[in-house]
Amino acid sequence: MTNSIDLRNGSSVSRRTVLAGLGAAGVSLAFAPMAQQAIAQEATPGSIATPTTEGQLAPINGADLYYEVHGEADGEPVLLLHGAISNTEEFDGLVPVLVGAGYRTVALDARARGRSTWGNVPITYEQMAADALGLLDLLGIDKAHLVGWSQGGNVGLELAIHDPDRLGRVVVYGANFRPDGNYAEIQPSDQLPPFEQFVEDYQRLSPEPERFEELLGVLGGLDAVAPDYTDEELGSITVPVLVLDGAEEEFVKPDHTVLMAELIPGAALVIMPGTGHFAPWAQPQEFARIVLDFLAARATASLRH
Repeated sequence: MTNSIDLRNGSSVSRRTVLAGLGAAGVSLAFAPMAQQAIAQEATPGSIATPTTEGQLAPINGADLYYEVHGEADGEPVLLLHGAISNTEEFDGLVPVLVGAGYRTVALDARARGRSTWGNVPITYEQMAADALGLLDLLGIDKAHLVGWSQGGNVGLELAIHDPDRLGRVVVYGANFRPDGNYAEIQPSDQLPPFEQFVEDYQRLSPEPERFEELLGVLGGLDAVAPDYTDEELGSITVPVLVLDGAEEEFVKPDHTVLMAELIPGAALVIMPGTGHFAPWAQPQEFARIVLDFLAARATASLRH
């Protein structure tokens, strides 16, 4: 096993540094093609709206943010928010399923992630929520459902607390609401994607690939102090929320996930057996079924608790 990974600009980052960044930020790596292949035969994509698969950049809050929109223009919009050091490709497997069910998906690369630029303001949950709202405003979307994975789920909580009028139904998967909700170290798992793939994806997509180590530090520092929502803040949430996770979660403590669902009024809780933080890729069909059932308000009848 090697001790470092060479980056394209000639520097290197230690394996320990990468793993620390992954654990500290509760990261979901960009390894979605395998999930897309797993469910492609069952998915029936609808027509692709403008922008096309390649997406486009939009100036939002001082950064050029990359986004993709898929599905019919009159479909109910679903905002997709990825994990800490990932990108819109995280949802490549879920998008065709949602579009096939008649939804219009809006996937956003968070600032400094994927194809988006850093901008000139600090990366905070408040800022990421403002960026998401800025994109909805740009697209003329007053209200959208939301599916957030890991850090994207945390942003979903931020929006549910402070901007509930902009949300329909909310799925938070692999999320935490306080720093102590994460394990101090990643739990062993055979479902963890190779971290080399994460580095390669960042180098492939980022307009500033030389800032990889800086990004790890910034997100690790953020995760040490945020999110940090009080019981009262979670108790103030009025939108329908599904708290979703895997029983073998590698990053988030299981009792923290259960507590989150207990604190959010009326929240549904689903724990998927045999998987953890990467259920959308390890169990793509079941993950998509659960999400679709909840978005269609079938939670009581068919969600498995």
